[in-house]
Amino acid sequence: MKKIFIIAIIAVLALGANAQLKKVYNDDINPMEQIDKALAQAAEQGKFVICQVGGNWCPWCLRFADFITTDEEIAKVVDDNFVYIHVSYNPHESKDEARDKAMLKRLNNPSRFGYPVFVVLNAEGNVIHIQDSSFLEEGKSYNKEKVLRFFNNWTPKAVNAQ
Repeated sequence: MKKIFIIAIIAVLALGANAQLKKVYNDDINPMEQIDKALAQAAEQGKFVICQVGGNWCPWCLRFADFITTDEEIAKVVDDNFVYIHVSYNPHESKDEARDKAMLKRLNNPSRFGYPVFVVLNAEGNVIHIQDSSFLEEGKSYNKEKVLRFFNNWTPKAVNAQ
């Protein structure tokens, strides 16, 4: 009985820690339309699109969203170079299986890397990179140097350098 109580306390504390993070994924948005709108905006602004695929169910997804918005240097790199979108996908609960399959196919099946996963699209909508987030992790968060390296290596300027 004592073990069950301790496990319940730990579960409540873990859920409480994740509940403090801002929910960034909108399950009501059609992801295909979301990507199309982001591509139009990126083409207009001379940027690339980054799709952070995951969901509010994923603590690592929420941690990353918080991490890149609370660090001013990272937030500036992202804002200057990318249209950044949170593409909601839940591998365990699909509202529209055909649409989800089409979205994953369009993004070159990034779910094989786990969540969150980052897909970089050029202004034409071509997948130019898929980033496995596990390589950016450090402890219970992310490594600033590695995250900046990822973003800086996939800016339009870096990719299109002659």
